[in-house]
Amino acid sequence: MKKIAVVILNWNGKKLLEQFLPSIVAHSDAAQIYLADNASTDDSIVFVQTQYPQIKLIQNKGNYGFAKGYNEALKQVEEPIYALVNSDIEVTENWLQPFMSHFENHPNTAIAQPKLMDFKNKSYFEYAGAAGGFIDQYGFPYCRGRVFETLERDYGQYNTPEKIFWATGACFFIRKEVFWEVGGLDPDFFAHQEEIDLCWRVFNKNYDCYYLPDATVFHVGGATLKTGTPQKTFLNFRNSLFMLLKNLPKHQLIPLLLIRLCIDGIAGIHFFVKGDFKHTLAILKAHFSFYAQIGPTLRKRNTAQRNDYYQVKSIVWNYFVRKKIYFKH
Repeated sequence: MKKIAVVILNWNGKKLLEQFLPSIVAHSDAAQIYLADNASTDDSIVFVQTQYPQIKLIQNKGNYGFAKGYNEALKQVEEPIYALVNSDIEVTENWLQPFMSHFENHPNTAIAQPKLMDFKNKSYFEYAGAAGGFIDQYGFPYCRGRVFETLERDYGQYNTPEKIFWATGACFFIRKEVFWEVGGLDPDFFAHQEEIDLCWRVFNKNYDCYYLPDATVFHVGGATLKTGTPQKTFLNFRNSLFMLLKNLPKHQLIPLLLIRLCIDGIAGIHFFVKGDFKHTLAILKAHFSFYAQIGPTLRKRNTAQRNDYYQVKSIVWNYFVRKKIYFKH
């Protein structure tokens, strides 16, 4: 049995598979590749069966989204390290070697990610994870190489391995035993920020998360809230509140949640003033959805939340008020 399972979640993504599977197949001899399909209605399955018979197929019974889709599929994967890879990722030669070496030599590392670059502009970091993620005290995520909508050019400033807080779900490596120890991805998230929530729960268990720059991949994604759909706005705002309620230390829970709700309200007003009424409505819907699920979400709280989850108190203040648009700790 190989040590790494590269698991690609798919839903009606035949065109992406045609474009990006060749690089993954060419450069992943060290891994077993899986396609986890969320009940696609296009020709994805037939395409993979005929063109790549060496890829193992896992067929979910419905479109379960990112979180539940992976949870269901990974029950059928035996390899000790999961690599959850988006279908719009182009990998590079020997991309798996840094992970194999790091996991073998660092037993406390549970999660890791590569350097994530923009497929459409390959000298720049990519929005979804760049050179590794962090959050501020109020749960706003940012990355080395990407703060809100500002992306950095890669000139080698993040070329050393670094302990990070969260790894990108676009290309996410995790030990199988730890994934199931913390209960996997939270299916109530459906999509967006579920990997940050998972990393936070793993952090609370005192495992490490690393960025490994010797592995580079290119990602097509990169949509921001500014150009996103109201559905993405809804999921991002609601899921961020879920994440805070689940993982904040008990003594900080109520005050930090109240401040975060106020910040969200300011964001809603900002969208309204700009005439983006659908996004204002999406934030309101996100809050009402959160309120309706406070009870079930509270029951998911781990008994040992750590206090040292953030390094910057407010990335919102630093970026929008102090105009610190690049990563710096």
